[in-house]
Amino acid sequence: MMATNGKEACGLNGDAPSVSSNGSSDAFTKKSVVGNGVATEASSHSKLQNGGAGRDERFAFSSEPTIEDIRRMQAEFTDERNWNQFHQPRNLLLAMVGEVGEVAELFQWRGEVAEGLPDWTESEREHLAHELSDVMIYLVELAEKCHVDLPQAVLRKMALNRQKYPASKVHGSAKKYTEYKD
Repeated sequence: MMATNGKEACGLNGDAPSVSSNGSSDAFTKKSVVGNGVATEASSHSKLQNGGAGRDERFAFSSEPTIEDIRRMQAEFTDERNWNQFHQPRNLLLAMVGEVGEVAELFQWRGEVAEGLPDWTESEREHLAHELSDVMIYLVELAEKCHVDLPQAVLRKMALNRQKYPASKVHGSAKKYTEYKD
């Protein structure tokens, strides 16, 4: 497991963001925190039915820390321990794959798991938060070492995905883009 910065690294600090863009230029969403630091997002742009209860809410991340904040925190953590000598791209990739394996282990033998993990204990959710944080920390550090501006890469990739999977063609289908006919 990777060392993390306690509750902040797991996204459990309970800070509520106000308004933030969801990545598209025309849609803004308002975020609020409900319960145990769980953020939800109400958006007029797109809604998700929550368990058939008729509530139009979608989970949303808090606005802080940013990916750059995470990169900076991890760089400082690594520098303080003189670990850069071990954090080359190949090593970071293998460490991240190991952490993904730890996430998979938490889901192993459970069958289908409902969104929001309603049948999980707080301890199980906390463990998942730690493991997912490890994956993200390694992903961000790998992107840094490979000089990939991750937020910009995501924007470019989403634009490509929109071209490969136009909503008018693929709505409600799980086929790969190569299976669609014009």
